[in-house]
Amino acid sequence: MKHEQLWAPWRLEYIQAGDERKAPLPLHAPHRGETDCFLCRDAAETPSAANLVVRRGASTITVLNRYPYNNGHLLIAPAAHKSRLDELLAEEHLEVAQTMGRMVVVLEQVIRAEGFNIGLNLGRIAGAGLPGHLHWHVVPRWNGDTNFMPVTAGIKVIPQSLEALWQALNDALSAV
Repeated sequence: MKHEQLWAPWRLEYIQAGDERKAPLPLHAPHRGETDCFLCRDAAETPSAANLVVRRGASTITVLNRYPYNNGHLLIAPAAHKSRLDELLAEEHLEVAQTMGRMVVVLEQVIRAEGFNIGLNLGRIAGAGLPGHLHWHVVPRWNGDTNFMPVTAGIKVIPQSLEALWQALNDALSAV
């Protein structure tokens, strides 16, 4: 059997993080200026490769997932810290949906995604890692993208660095 090297440097930060980094975030909604929520922190900043913010809309934020399931894994969230669907204004619902549609097209163009899993984990019991701030996952898929690595070695191969992907998406979004 041929041995191949797999490179996924962004996973090291998560693997080496202490329990406090991996501990669940508080369930309360932070007040303006509170920094417990990475989406709130990122929403306040200008989109950049450093914060992995791909796009900031009037009421949404799109960021690259630091611990992606697949290359191009995005999080799309309302900019306001809201934990329930019934808290969203009609304009926020609409912009989230429009942003998901636009990012699907951009991901098809930039990384040639052939399909997508799009979903929301609503509440900690449903798997939300950040239950206090709604966010939708947009996970690009390709024919044959499943392989033996997740099953036999617990490894998912991500073929592109987050920085390179951010640059490619930023270039595509700037061109429109």
